[in-house]
Amino acid sequence: MTISAHKQELDWTQRYTNFLDNEESRPARIVYQRDRARVIHSAAFRRLQAKTQIFGLNESDFYRTRLTHSMEVAQIGSGLVEQLITVGEGKAYMDWLPSFYLIEAICLAHDLGHPPYGHGGEVALNYMMRQHGGFEGNAQTLRILSRLGEYTPKNGIDLSRRATLGVLKYPAIYDEVVATSSDYQARIKQEDAFDFRTLDMSRWYPPKASVYQEEREQFEWVLGLFSDKDKALFTQLVSNESHFQHDFHKTQYKAFDTTIMELADDIAYGIHDLEDAVAMGMVLRDLWQAEVMESEVFKRYALWGDEMTTMLFSSRSKDRKHAISKMVGIMVESIFVDVNEIFEHPLLRYQAKLGEAEMAVLELLKKFVYVHVITLPEVKGMEYKGQLIVLDLFKSLRANPEALLPRNTYEKHQRAESERAQQRVISDYIAGMTNTYASRLYEKFFTASQGSIFDRL
Repeated sequence: MTISAHKQELDWTQRYTNFLDNEESRPARIVYQRDRARVIHSAAFRRLQAKTQIFGLNESDFYRTRLTHSMEVAQIGSGLVEQLITVGEGKAYMDWLPSFYLIEAICLAHDLGHPPYGHGGEVALNYMMRQHGGFEGNAQTLRILSRLGEYTPKNGIDLSRRATLGVLKYPAIYDEVVATSSDYQARIKQEDAFDFRTLDMSRWYPPKASVYQEEREQFEWVLGLFSDKDKALFTQLVSNESHFQHDFHKTQYKAFDTTIMELADDIAYGIHDLEDAVAMGMVLRDLWQAEVMESEVFKRYALWGDEMTTMLFSSRSKDRKHAISKMVGIMVESIFVDVNEIFEHPLLRYQAKLGEAEMAVLELLKKFVYVHVITLPEVKGMEYKGQLIVLDLFKSLRANPEALLPRNTYEKHQRAESERAQQRVISDYIAGMTNTYASRLYEKFFTASQGSIFDRL
């Protein structure tokens, strides 16, 4: 590493608490290892073991949760970095390649803000918070890292500046993104639906934004080492007409570490989640053959032969696991680093990418999983049930905070300086619930035959 890169690396190891207290940064080898440890030992990370990935938690202990998904993303992220080291001798990006500790911290943290019941819970919370700053899973992740986590009194888990930058998938503030949609602005003024069962939840998907207004100061600190030009480009909002039914604008660019994390996340989603679907019998061999192996995309980019299909749909789980491992390996070994010349700073200039063929096939697999797993009526039905639980819990807690909120949460609610801040306290409480906790609390509140003051939720 050059002297200049080493000095800048120390700037990136700074924590927000160090910044506020005017303390010097510590060496990267210490800081990034502790970043990873702080995530692993956080309550938010442990709760991911009882939050939905795709299938219900009671289906089997084989299928993935958000915790096992995050661990797989971290493992793939390390594999991507290792591959870039293998092919990177003498290349300029090597000075800025994240360490294994750093990329694992980013990957393990990327879903911390994931609420109960997956994206269904996210949409439900966004609906209930639509007039009070909204809800978005990535923004909730930053809120946990910078405010809610348990490692500091006021600054959350307090990761290093670079690790925090790495989890910012959409470097924009929620309020500013929703302001770009006149249609959405008109609808957020509506009163709550009298009956949530009549609500069209597809109209309340949140925008892609990784920052709430409440965390603006931390966001600006993270970007503080970039030039004004780089910051303007990095946070610029552009038209995005394809985002569901809304015309929200969105950011175009991601930091170097984020591009590695996102590739790892996409590989885990497109391939590991496929394994769950095959194991559960939701995807059969004929469907795979017709829509993947015989698709125009795969005919153009044939990354494997029929032997992969035979292994994937074998009656032996070891064969299926071997096929999944080979698919992941093919993706990982194609990674390379591109340069985006419009940026000045290396952490924005360098961009991790997969080869053309591998990226095309990965997108094919992601679409296949989405169409034949994520949007199945059985899966969407469970998501809908979770949405109703979140909506009813929020409505009741909002109406009766003193009676229904836990004492420490109610104290935060009382100290809140505005209605928006009060609603954020309730949102934080529900977002931190596991699927199991939320369903038990719902039964305790609303099921006549359930509930006792001695129940442990």
